[in-house]
Formats: sequence, structure tokens, C-alpha cells
Amino acid sequence: MKNDKYILDVCCGPRHMWFDKKHPNTVYLDIRDEEKGFIDIRPNKEIKPDMIADFRSLPFPDESFKLVVMDPPHIHSAGDLFRQTLIYGRLSKQTWFYDIRKGAAEAMRVLEPFGIFIFKWNETQIPRDHVLKAIKFKPLFGHPVISRVPTHWFTFMKGLYDRNN
Repeated sequence: MKNDKYILDVCCGPRHMWFDKKHPNTVYLDIRDEEKGFIDIRPNKEIKPDMIADFRSLPFPDESFKLVVMDPPHIHSAGDLFRQTLIYGRLSKQTWFYDIRKGAAEAMRVLEPFGIFIFKWNETQIPRDHVLKAIKFKPLFGHPVISRVPTHWFTFMKGLYDRNN
């Protein structure tokens, strides 16, 4: 990996959250690669990661990045042809907790000391509190519990509030 790549997106999908979808200092990673037209109602949508890999087992040495972002699939109960499944993927209903736990641990592993981990979650099917229990690290800041918005952003700093659950 080049030393000018200090940001890692571990579940880039179609890069919806990015203002610059080709940020030069970012490694975009996803478990799949989809050509334009993989969704008939969105013919220009594609999923083109720089690398194909699983967020639960990142192919990078320890302390490789300053910033890791993770916007994993948020649903576990939807059909294969459901638009959300096609665009964002789907977690396993049986293993989602451990998959998120392993993914967050991998994100922290590849972060430099005091590196930043940004985690995005939509609690359509799995409540945010359940996801935070899976992550095992205490967020620095993010959306408060009283927020009525279903999408939440959490910010973690490696080494600052590590906890054991």
C-alpha cells in the first residue's frame, strides 16, 4: 500500500456518503464488485472498490491508517432482490452481532494509535444500542440516545475509551 493512502472505507458500496467518491488518499474496500446496471432502476449505479475484501478480516498490517470509516449493511431480514439488499448488502440474522464486533475490532487494529474510527448505522432492523454493545468500544461522540433520526454516526478514537464487554 502506498503511504499516501491513510483513509480506509471498509464497506464502500456505491460510496453514497462520500462527497469525493474518488478521494486520492482513500482505499475503498468492499466484499463485492458490481458493474453499472446491476440495479435496473438505477442504471449508472455501480460498486467498484479498490480491493475486494471482508471487513471482518482486513488485509492490512496493524496501525496502517489514520481514519477508518464503516457503513456496513444495516438489514438482516430482506429478500435477495430487495433494493436495499442489492445496493448495500445484508447481514446474517444469526451472526450480525459477531460480524459487527469483528469488523469494529479489525477497524481498530488497522488504526494508528489515537486514530479515528467513524461508524454509521441505521436502526431500521437492529437498534443502535444493540450495535454499540457489539462494537465493544465506547464512542467519543455521535447522535444522542434521544435522537429520533434512524441513522446514527458514532466517532471512536483508538486507545482513548477502549473497554471490555
